[in-house]
Amino acid sequence: MRVRIGFDALDPRILPDMGVKVSFLGEERPAAAGTTAAPRAALPKDAVRTVDGRTVVFVVKDERVERRAISVGLENGGDVEVVSGVSAGERVVVNAPQALKDGDKVKVQ
Repeated sequence: MRVRIGFDALDPRILPDMGVKVSFLGEERPAAAGTTAAPRAALPKDAVRTVDGRTVVFVVKDERVERRAISVGLENGGDVEVVSGVSAGERVVVNAPQALKDGDKVKVQ
Protein backbone atom coordinates (compact mmCIF):
# COMPACT_ATOMS: atom_id res chain seq x y z
CA MET A 1 0.00 0.00 0.00
CA ARG A 2 1.38 3.40 -0.91
CA VAL A 3 0.86 6.07 1.75
CA ARG A 4 1.71 9.76 1.74
CA ILE A 5 2.20 11.59 5.04
CA GLY A 6 2.89 15.11 6.21
CA PHE A 7 4.63 16.41 9.31
CA ASP A 8 3.52 19.19 11.65
CA ALA A 9 7.18 19.92 12.46
CA LEU A 10 10.16 19.03 10.27
CA ASP A 11 12.92 16.84 11.69
CA PRO A 12 16.30 17.07 9.89
CA ARG A 13 16.83 13.32 10.41
CA ILE A 14 13.88 12.52 8.13
CA LEU A 15 14.82 12.68 4.46
CA PRO A 16 12.77 12.36 1.25
CA ASP A 17 12.17 8.80 0.01
CA MET A 18 13.05 7.19 3.36
CA GLY A 19 11.28 3.93 4.11
CA VAL A 20 9.29 3.08 7.20
CA LYS A 21 7.52 0.06 8.65
CA VAL A 22 4.10 0.62 10.17
CA SER A 23 1.43 -1.39 11.92
CA PHE A 24 -2.24 -0.56 11.77
CA LEU A 25 -3.93 -1.30 15.04
CA GLY A 26 -7.64 -1.90 15.22
CA GLU A 27 -10.15 -4.49 16.11
CA GLU A 28 -9.72 -7.83 14.39
CA ARG A 29 -12.72 -9.33 12.72
CA PRO A 30 -13.05 -13.05 12.20
CA ALA A 31 -12.98 -14.38 8.64
CA ALA A 32 -16.13 -15.84 7.12
CA ALA A 33 -16.57 -19.58 7.57
CA GLY A 34 -14.23 -21.53 5.29
CA THR A 35 -12.05 -18.52 4.40
CA THR A 36 -8.96 -16.83 5.72
CA ALA A 37 -8.88 -13.18 6.68
CA ALA A 38 -7.21 -11.06 4.00
CA PRO A 39 -5.64 -7.70 4.78
CA ARG A 40 -7.78 -4.75 3.71
CA ALA A 41 -6.83 -1.28 2.59
CA ALA A 42 -8.11 1.95 4.06
CA LEU A 43 -8.60 5.20 2.18
CA PRO A 44 -9.24 8.75 3.35
CA LYS A 45 -12.97 9.51 3.32
CA ASP A 46 -12.14 12.40 0.96
CA ALA A 47 -11.28 9.82 -1.73
CA VAL A 48 -14.71 8.18 -1.60
CA ARG A 49 -17.87 9.47 -3.31
CA THR A 50 -21.43 8.32 -3.81
CA VAL A 51 -22.52 8.50 -7.46
CA ASP A 52 -25.92 7.21 -8.60
CA GLY A 53 -26.27 5.33 -5.31
CA ARG A 54 -22.91 3.56 -5.67
CA THR A 55 -19.79 4.08 -3.58
CA VAL A 56 -16.93 4.94 -5.96
CA VAL A 57 -13.32 6.12 -6.10
CA PHE A 58 -11.17 7.39 -8.95
CA VAL A 59 -8.16 5.15 -9.66
CA VAL A 60 -5.24 6.52 -11.72
CA LYS A 61 -4.16 4.28 -14.62
CA ASP A 62 -1.85 5.44 -17.40
CA GLU A 63 -2.35 9.16 -16.58
CA ARG A 64 -6.14 8.83 -16.75
CA VAL A 65 -8.73 8.27 -14.04
CA GLU A 66 -11.05 5.31 -13.91
CA ARG A 67 -14.20 5.62 -11.82
CA ARG A 68 -14.56 2.36 -9.92
CA ALA A 69 -17.26 1.03 -7.61
CA ILE A 70 -16.00 -0.21 -4.24
CA SER A 71 -17.42 -1.91 -1.17
CA VAL A 72 -16.59 -0.27 2.14
CA GLY A 73 -16.44 -1.57 5.69
CA LEU A 74 -15.67 0.15 8.97
CA GLU A 75 -14.86 3.84 9.34
CA ASN A 76 -11.99 4.86 11.58
CA GLY A 77 -11.52 8.57 12.11
CA GLY A 78 -11.01 10.13 8.68
CA ASP A 79 -10.50 6.78 6.93
CA VAL A 80 -12.80 4.13 5.53
CA GLU A 81 -11.96 0.44 5.11
CA VAL A 82 -12.12 -0.86 1.52
CA VAL A 83 -13.54 -4.39 1.38
CA SER A 84 -13.32 -4.75 -2.41
CA GLY A 85 -12.80 -2.78 -5.60
CA VAL A 86 -9.26 -1.45 -5.09
CA SER A 87 -6.07 -3.50 -5.03
CA ALA A 88 -2.91 -2.84 -3.06
CA GLY A 89 -0.55 -0.52 -4.92
CA GLU A 90 -3.23 1.23 -6.98
CA ARG A 91 -3.25 5.03 -6.87
CA VAL A 92 -6.50 6.64 -5.77
CA VAL A 93 -7.40 10.32 -6.19
CA VAL A 94 -8.06 12.18 -2.92
CA ASN A 95 -10.01 15.47 -2.83
CA ALA A 96 -10.96 15.18 -6.50
CA PRO A 97 -12.71 18.15 -8.10
CA GLN A 98 -16.46 17.62 -8.52
CA ALA A 99 -16.04 17.95 -12.30
CA LEU A 100 -13.64 14.95 -12.48
CA LYS A 101 -15.10 12.16 -14.60
CA ASP A 102 -14.16 8.72 -15.86
CA GLY A 103 -11.41 8.91 -18.48
CA ASP A 104 -10.12 12.39 -17.59
CA LYS A 105 -6.37 12.87 -17.99
CA VAL A 106 -4.50 13.64 -14.75
CA LYS A 107 -0.96 14.39 -13.63
CA VAL A 108 0.29 12.66 -10.49
CA GLN A 109 2.24 14.98 -8.19
